[in-house]
Amino acid sequence: MYSHQGPVLSVCWNKDGNKVISGGADNAARMFDITNGQSQQVAQHDAPVKVVKWIETPQGGILATGSWDKTVKYWDLRSPTPVATVTLPERCYSMDVQYPLMVVGTAERHIQIFNLTNPNTPYKTITSPLKWQTRVVSCFTNSPNSGFAVGSVEGRVAIQYVEDKDNANNFSFKCHRRDQTPSAKDQSLVYAVNDISFHPVHGTFSTCGSDGTIHFWDKDARTRLKTFEAAPGPISATTFNRNGTIFAYAVSYDWSKGHSGMTPGHPNKLMLHACKDEEVKRRPAKK
Repeated sequence: MYSHQGPVLSVCWNKDGNKVISGGADNAARMFDITNGQSQQVAQHDAPVKVVKWIETPQGGILATGSWDKTVKYWDLRSPTPVATVTLPERCYSMDVQYPLMVVGTAERHIQIFNLTNPNTPYKTITSPLKWQTRVVSCFTNSPNSGFAVGSVEGRVAIQYVEDKDNANNFSFKCHRRDQTPSAKDQSLVYAVNDISFHPVHGTFSTCGSDGTIHFWDKDARTRLKTFEAAPGPISATTFNRNGTIFAYAVSYDWSKGHSGMTPGHPNKLMLHACKDEEVKRRPAKK
C-alpha cells in the first residue's frame, strides 16, 4: 500500500508489470515497486494529474502525465525533471497511447494527436466530432489504419481515423440511452460514456456508461456484439487483460449526478468477465 495526499485519478503498469504508477489530485505521479514495496514521486505538475500512461519506445520506457495544468510531460524515471513538456490548448481530460500514436482529449472539446516519434509537437489538432464534453479517448488496437474512439457525456461515441485519406470511415453513434417510459421509445434519458476499451487481439471495443450498462462493438461491421445486464450503479472504468481473455469493470459512483447522487451504501466493486470468442471477435464483412 502507498498513498497520495489527495484523490487518485489514474493508474497504469510499466511494461514488465513490476511497477504501478499513479497520478493524483496532489499534483504528483508516484511509482510503487511491487518487488520491494518502495514508493517514490516520479512526476510533478502545477495542478492535478488526470492521466498517467506508460509508453514503450524503441529507446526504452517513458512515463507520460497529462494534467489539468494544461500540459503533458514526458518522464525518464531516472531523472527528477521531465524530458519534455508539451502545452495543451486546455486541461487534459483523457489520454491514450498505442505507440507511435498518442491522443489527448482536453476541455472545450480539443483533441490533439501525437506521433511519438516526434513527441514534442502535435501531429494534428482537431475539434471533437461530438458536440458535448469529451469524457474519454481510446486508440484503436490491431487496426491497419491508425485512429481512435471518442466518448462524450451525451451518450455518443465517434470513431475517428487519423489520416485524411480515411475520413470516409469516420462515423458516430448513439449509445447509453434509455426511454423515459417503456412505451415512449424516445431514448430521452441520456448518460455519459465513461470509458472505451479496445480488445488487444481483435480490435473490437467496449463502451460503458453512467446507466450501468456495458456494450461490446465491432467498428468495422458497425454492429453491437454484446450487451451486459445493467449493473446496480454506473460503470466508471473498464479494461481488457493483456491477451483479451478477461474483461474487468468497476461499478462505482461517477459523479454524473453531482453530490446528490453520492448515496450511502452505493455499490463499489470490481468485476471480472471471462470473454467468449463470439463476444469479442470481429464479424465477417457483409458481402
